[in-house]
Amino acid sequence: MAPGTGSNQRKPRIGVTGNHRSWSPSWYSIQLAVRLAGGLPHRISVSHKHDPADLEGIIISGGDDIHPSLYGGDAMAKANYDQPRDELEAELIHYALQHGLPMLGICRGSQLINVALNGSLHGDIRQQRSNTSNFGTILPRKTALLESGSGLAKLVETNVLRINSLHHQAVEKTGDGLVVAALDLDHFIQAVECQQRNIIGVQWHPEYLVYQAKQRRLFAWLVEKAVSAR
Repeated sequence: MAPGTGSNQRKPRIGVTGNHRSWSPSWYSIQLAVRLAGGLPHRISVSHKHDPADLEGIIISGGDDIHPSLYGGDAMAKANYDQPRDELEAELIHYALQHGLPMLGICRGSQLINVALNGSLHGDIRQQRSNTSNFGTILPRKTALLESGSGLAKLVETNVLRINSLHHQAVEKTGDGLVVAALDLDHFIQAVECQQRNIIGVQWHPEYLVYQAKQRRLFAWLVEKAVSAR
């Protein structure tokens, strides 16, 4: 039985941030993954408000670049920024940190959690890649090398994971309390975690790989932590 589905236990409420557009493949994919894990997803964006006090877990999803003013970087002329979303999600991350809510960061979400914890980002890694392609895909065509003994490696029960990739920003210096959980073949950080605070951030998009059991475990982990923190 999935977590939170027992007759005497309601499903944990999981906030899912994202863009505010009516057509949002990421939202539809994540809400499916959360439901499959036994959680109840609630959409959060600048147009979809939700009281954080009603939530038991948080997913900060992917999307536009994080504005460099948040981490001391330089703005790029052709980048897409969404500062109202930055502000909304930063507030929610700090709320989660203050109240001990478990968090899963996806791509941009992982980066923003890192920035909220005083970490920094590579603004654009495309010219620094040599062993991996800049080609973006939702298919698992790239490789993450998981740190042996990390919580993530224990969760997915492997040290090598096939992943997808849609990003050109990446975590540079890890934030306070975060440790590296995975690297790619160019040694860019692909996952961070803080086991003490129930945080996992992944640079890839597990919501588009929900057909794989190992990727579904990320959402199951969040739901389980939300239930256990009650």
